[in-house]
Amino acid sequence: MLSIKFPPSSVIDQGHCGSCWAFGAVESLSDRFCIKYNMNISLSVNDLLACCGFLCGQGCNGGYPISAWRYFKHHGVVTEECDPYFDNTGCSHPGCEPAYPTPKCVRKCVSGNQLWRESKHYGVSAYKVRHDPQDIMAEVYKNGPVEVAFTVYEDFAHYKSGVYKHITGSNIGGHAVKLIGWGTSDDGEDYWLLANQWNRSWGDDGYFKIKRGTNECGIEHGVVAGLPSDRNVFNGINTSNDVLVSSF
Repeated sequence: MLSIKFPPSSVIDQGHCGSCWAFGAVESLSDRFCIKYNMNISLSVNDLLACCGFLCGQGCNGGYPISAWRYFKHHGVVTEECDPYFDNTGCSHPGCEPAYPTPKCVRKCVSGNQLWRESKHYGVSAYKVRHDPQDIMAEVYKNGPVEVAFTVYEDFAHYKSGVYKHITGSNIGGHAVKLIGWGTSDDGEDYWLLANQWNRSWGDDGYFKIKRGTNECGIEHGVVAGLPSDRNVFNGINTSNDVLVSSF
């Protein structure tokens, strides 16, 4: 199993919105800020989801992961404290009904003592990672978690443990998540380790492993990332081929 000191990883719930593309990006960037600047920060999915607009895709109906990272570079993203996620009801995954509409962009912190502009945190780059597994591992080792997009089949919904490989069921859409590491099972099977955002009741306490090195479900061809900027980090606000995804 990979042994790198990363910040504690959390599993969240995207709820009734197809916002996986935003969660995968924001959660990965948050971790990268923690790693580079030794700070505890949680960035806002809601800012990206509501304010990026058509450049990122269709909001709760899916978006483009690479465009999320470009948004971080050009517009920044506020903290979760400033703009919390709009859906806190949770649900059973995948495919929560009814589907909620994309929230409106407000550009105002919920807390009166915070300023939207000063709560922004930025990226300095947005890039696709080469699909060679060695390149993906090198990127994670050097800079932290990455966002990956892959095809979801019916059998993935029933994953509980072990190393996932698609066996049966039809294609039911695309999905994006945070890739946090890799390893080899007791049976000698190489895998990627990922954090989903379907809450802890799904999968292995919210996490899953998928076969590594064979581009299982296209997961090694949809890797994107970016590097965090120190802009607004030290101002006293916080010291502690593109694929549209997804249907979920």
